[in-house]
Amino acid sequence: MARYPKPAAGSWTEHYPQLGTGPVSYEDSISPEWYQQEREAIFKRAWLQVGRVEQIPRTGRYFTKDISAANTSIIVVRDGDDVRAFHNVCRHRGNKLVWQDFPNEDTSGTVRQFTCKYHGWRYGLDGSCVFAQQEGEFFNLDKADYGLVPVHCDVFAGFIFVNFSEQPAQSLREFLGPMLLGVEDYPFGQMTDRYAFRVECRSNWKVFSDAFMEFYHAPVVHVGQHLSPLRAAITQMGYEAPHYQVEGAHGLVTTAGSLHRVWDMPKENVKPADLATRSGLFGPWDKSDLGELPPGINPGKVDPWGLSSFQFFPNFAILIWEAGWYNTHQFWPTSHNTLLFEGNVYSLPAKSASERVGREMAAVSFKEYSLQDANTLEATQLGLESGVIDQFPLNDQEVLVRNFHKATADWVHEYEHELAKA
Repeated sequence: MARYPKPAAGSWTEHYPQLGTGPVSYEDSISPEWYQQEREAIFKRAWLQVGRVEQIPRTGRYFTKDISAANTSIIVVRDGDDVRAFHNVCRHRGNKLVWQDFPNEDTSGTVRQFTCKYHGWRYGLDGSCVFAQQEGEFFNLDKADYGLVPVHCDVFAGFIFVNFSEQPAQSLREFLGPMLLGVEDYPFGQMTDRYAFRVECRSNWKVFSDAFMEFYHAPVVHVGQHLSPLRAAITQMGYEAPHYQVEGAHGLVTTAGSLHRVWDMPKENVKPADLATRSGLFGPWDKSDLGELPPGINPGKVDPWGLSSFQFFPNFAILIWEAGWYNTHQFWPTSHNTLLFEGNVYSLPAKSASERVGREMAAVSFKEYSLQDANTLEATQLGLESGVIDQFPLNDQEVLVRNFHKATADWVHEYEHELAKA
């Protein structure tokens, strides 16, 4: 018997009948040809999260971002009250405009103008070309025609998004929709303590994303993180989330808080490091007071609430925890079977040394669990690429995985249809 009530349809999956309940093909995760279609149909047309406004707090602050899936690098810069984005390409001879010692590495800094390292052309923070070396040597050159190529850019709740379409089919807010807009009033901007890591993995970006859309795997993959005698009990219990939500290509899964109250367990069942730091995977034990949270953070009204994991199509997720902190996941494909995974942990600034240690312990634990997933998912990719099996059953706890693969296919097929009509 389920511990939590299911929708009237009998299951979360059947609650969304457009998803079906049959086995799912993972051909979309092993095909180089399909990946090339995803690059054109998704990564060059969807809104992509690339950073936070705290990275560029004042005029002239910038960062660059290489986005392999869109075959480009961008510059994101603060220009007064505006956040702007441009392709990171000089208009003279195509040199990568902003880089430091290594052209293929991201960088950041503060400038008054952007200057090309090759021939010295300069560009203002608004992208306009303000100087061309030996301008008189050119033929009827009008610098006004040679500004940096802009990228559509918008900000939501402090998160910076870009879109590479010539004209996006939807505004950012239209693309996000009501469910994701429900997180807008969460105090992201107050949570400026940030711990970040990135790792290159040998799996398809969707295979990697899948693992962060369900908790069905957690009692198996992560059971080694628990002390005996909890391991056997956790493995036998399994995991069942009390609330799922699908909205177009986006998704949400919410957990119950009682599963995360490690500090309520008998001390012999808690790792010594967690006891010493009063922290761990589920965050610092001393909850941060964020005031009353907006209802969109826990739309299923799960009580007690643990966390809500918001899946922003195509490759971004925000996990908001009851204890008063949040983390993000981002999955950047670099080929059909490799990706760059970026993880961030955010919290309120620490007020004491013990709080700082607790936050660092949470970040280290988060990284450890993520790397356990990475190792498992590289093995998944190897199994898929063997081609031995081409249809896989998904259970009700994997409803977001089912929707995610359907959404990527829908975007590709819609794009192909548009090309056929053109």
